[in-house]
Amino acid sequence: MTLRATRRAPYLRAERPFLALRAAIAKASREDFRVIHFSVQSDHVHLVVEASDKRSLSSGARGLAVRLARRLNRAVRRRGALWGDRWNGRDLKTPREVRNALVYVLANFKKHGVGARGPIDTCSSAPWFDGFADIDAARLEALRVRMGVGPPVRQALTWLANAGWRRRGLVSVREAPGRSKRDRRLPT
Repeated sequence: MTLRATRRAPYLRAERPFLALRAAIAKASREDFRVIHFSVQSDHVHLVVEASDKRSLSSGARGLAVRLARRLNRAVRRRGALWGDRWNGRDLKTPREVRNALVYVLANFKKHGVGARGPIDTCSSAPWFDGFADIDAARLEALRVRMGVGPPVRQALTWLANAGWRRRGLVSVREAPGRSKRDRRLPT
């Protein structure tokens, strides 16, 4: 799902807005609606969520949008609407679709050309992602310790989002969204 900010919104990857959004995402999950991955870009947020049913998805997404807007507005002392329109999203039904969505969300900073130190975007849930093929757990743990915060996302409960996508292969930190399968890897 994607939430796109209005023109008057602050730069979402700046420290104060990002920390507010990450804190709101951490509190947004509930029994019937879970945020399992996210990335914050300059003017929009991408999320991979799970919901028990359509009603839970609708109310969870609406509640998440409100929670994010209130938390960010309070953090940067602004008022008014944050999101320009309704959220956009679609159901992911196959392991390939889920894997592609994970690459799209976790590596989206590469598509937009926004700065990130190293191959892992710290303005996303990538530091808590356990499906990278080419980065060791110790390096991710060191990154998480430096960030000084617990996981803002929840563990996926569905087979498709938890294990099924892995049948299509683990994700390389060199992958980027929006390229054909052959050209998906970035040059070294």
